[in-house]
Amino acid sequence: MTTASASPDTPTVAVLGTGIMGSGMARSLLRDGLPVRVWNRTRSRAEPLAAHGATVTDTAEEAVRGADVLLTALNDGRSVAETLTAATPGLRPGQVWLQSSTVGLDATADLAQRAAGLGLVYLDAPVSGTKQPAEQGTLTVFVSGPSGARATALPVLDAIGQRTVWTGEEPGAATRLKLVANTWVINMVSSVAECLNLAEGLGLDPQLFLDAMRGGPLDTPYLQAKSAAVLSGDLSPSFALSTALKDSRLILDAAEASGVTLDLVAASAERFTRAEAAGHGGEDMIATYYAGRPA
Repeated sequence: MTTASASPDTPTVAVLGTGIMGSGMARSLLRDGLPVRVWNRTRSRAEPLAAHGATVTDTAEEAVRGADVLLTALNDGRSVAETLTAATPGLRPGQVWLQSSTVGLDATADLAQRAAGLGLVYLDAPVSGTKQPAEQGTLTVFVSGPSGARATALPVLDAIGQRTVWTGEEPGAATRLKLVANTWVINMVSSVAECLNLAEGLGLDPQLFLDAMRGGPLDTPYLQAKSAAVLSGDLSPSFALSTALKDSRLILDAAEASGVTLDLVAASAERFTRAEAAGHGGEDMIATYYAGRPA
């Protein structure tokens, strides 16, 4: 059955992928009064959204049929491509596709090409932020794609983010900016982890370091929050370590293709790899702390 589209101010949104980011964005959309359908490969991860007003579907095809905007929030390029294939029978030309997953440059180009072949209006739209901003609707969204799609996408962008940064008309520009932004985050989290490692290795209470930094020009909320997570032992993922490892590899691939050497990201990727091998992949990315501790 085909459902009629909503008004331009309240587009019907199909959210494909209800992990940490997708579920948070879906709740933000619902809070703004937008009709939302959700699908996840493991249905049980989508079902809690029904209590917030979402329609939970059994298939990606059912989720996208009749929707005005598609929002993908999946782990990697392969997952997005597989989901698009599964959804294809329910698609129609002219639907706007906000692709928020961080998938790298090659996958972005491939997905944009596939979208064009299906008649979809592709917006490259990765987000900056983690679990709490996704749930609060305070993400920063980087977007590149046809300006003619802005009116349809705007209610969705306003619901999930506090700021939208338009980077150009062609898909790929937003992904490039996201890779740069993630480089900053990955290098920061590694710095936090190594400072805590060294403090402990030297026999210092890490809190002494945090207190020394507090309120000064080198202090950041990120330093304090991530350190608090380690010291309290609460590593519930706002951004999972395994996802950070995936993103670091995408950054290194892009750097190599552009002739740039990123020593810090390469070192961070090695730390993430060690921490993941030790069983910390599903924890918050600050679990890279464990890569610096004695075995």
